[in-house]
Amino acid sequence: MPASTTCSTASTGSLARVLLRWLVAVFVPDGPVVVGIDETIERCWGPKISARGIYRDPVRSSHGHFVKASGLRWISVMLLVHLPWAGRIWGLPFLTTLAPSERFARQAGRRHKPLADWGRQLLLLTSRWLPGRRLIAVADTTYAVIELLAAVRHRLTMVTRLRLDARLFDPPPPHRPGARGRRRVTGPRQPTLVQRLADPASRWRRVTISQWYGETRRELDVLTGTAVWDHPGRRVPIRWVLVRDVVGDHDPQAFLCTDQEADALDILRWFVRRWAVEVTFEEVRCHLGVERQWSDKAIARTTPALLALFSLVTLWAHDLVGRGHLGPRCAAWYPKRHLTFSDALGAVRRELWENGLFQTSDQCRDMIKIPAPLAQRLLDAACFPA
Repeated sequence: MPASTTCSTASTGSLARVLLRWLVAVFVPDGPVVVGIDETIERCWGPKISARGIYRDPVRSSHGHFVKASGLRWISVMLLVHLPWAGRIWGLPFLTTLAPSERFARQAGRRHKPLADWGRQLLLLTSRWLPGRRLIAVADTTYAVIELLAAVRHRLTMVTRLRLDARLFDPPPPHRPGARGRRRVTGPRQPTLVQRLADPASRWRRVTISQWYGETRRELDVLTGTAVWDHPGRRVPIRWVLVRDVVGDHDPQAFLCTDQEADALDILRWFVRRWAVEVTFEEVRCHLGVERQWSDKAIARTTPALLALFSLVTLWAHDLVGRGHLGPRCAAWYPKRHLTFSDALGAVRRELWENGLFQTSDQCRDMIKIPAPLAQRLLDAACFPA
C-alpha cells in the first residue's frame, strides 16, 4: 500500500475516533451507547470512477420490485441519539468507508471483502474506541450473519433482524465427565418462529412502542425466548423477539439480540432507532452535496467528510440551542414545533458568517454601517435558502 494511502487511512481513523468521543461526551455522557451501521449507494457515473458497481437500491426496491442502482457503496457507522430540540432520533455519522464492488476487486487483483467482513471490522474498531462503555449496534438483515455476530458478541451487543425460518436449538446439555463420544454443540431443536406464530398456546405480551414505522405509538404483541442459532458448522447464542402487529397493518417480524439477558422491549426500542440512518443519508444528499464529485480522489476525500460534517453541524446547533440562539423557522402555511437539519445548518452558517462579516478592524477607521434590518434580511436569504 502506498505511504500516502496509509497516512490518509490513519488520519481518517484518528479523526473518526476524536469525533465519536466528542459526540458521546456531549450526547451520551452515561448509559449504553447505541450505534447503527448501514450502507448507502452514492449514484455517480463517469470514466474516472473505477470502484463503481451495480447494486440493489434499498430505497426504491421492495419485496416484489427489484431496482438496480449504479454507483459507489459506502458503509457508515452512526451514533443514534434522541435530540430533545429535534423531537426524534438522529443518526450522527462518525466513521464511513468505501466498500468496492466485486468487479473492481477482481480487476484490481484484490480479494473481495463482503459487507459482513466490513461490518465486523468497523464495529470492532468502534468498540476499541469506547473502552469501558456498553456498546449496542443495530443493523438490518445484511448484517444478520452468524460469523459476524459470533465475532463481535464478546465486545458489543448486536441487534438485527432474524429470518422466520431460522434453525433454533436449545443450549447443549452439560458435558458429563468420562462420557464417550463428541461433545454436543446444540440441544434439541426448537419450533421455528413460523410455527410459534401459528401455535395458539404461544403466550404473547402486549407492549407499546414509540416511532414504530414513523408513527407516534404502536401496540404490538411480542413473543421472546433464548436459543442457539445454528447453521451447519456455525452457531451463536441469541435472544429472539417475535413481533405481531395488533392492527395487522404489517407482517410479523423477528429480531435477534446477542445479549440473552436483554429485555424484549429494550431490543425493539434499540432497533427502531436504526431508521434514523436512512434519514441522515437523505439529509446529506439534499443539503451537503454528496453525489456531486466525479473522480476517485474527490469522492474518497469528500464523501466521508460530508457525512462527518452532518455530525459537526449537529454539535454546533446543539450549542446554539443551549444558548437560546436557535429555534424552528416556520412559515404561515408550515408550522412546526421542532428543529430540522435545514434549521440547524442555516443557523450554523449564520453564526459563522455573522462573526466573520461584522467584526470591526482596529486599523481601519472608515466603516460603512449596514442598517440592521437590511443586514438581517441579507443573512437570512444567504443562510436559509431552503
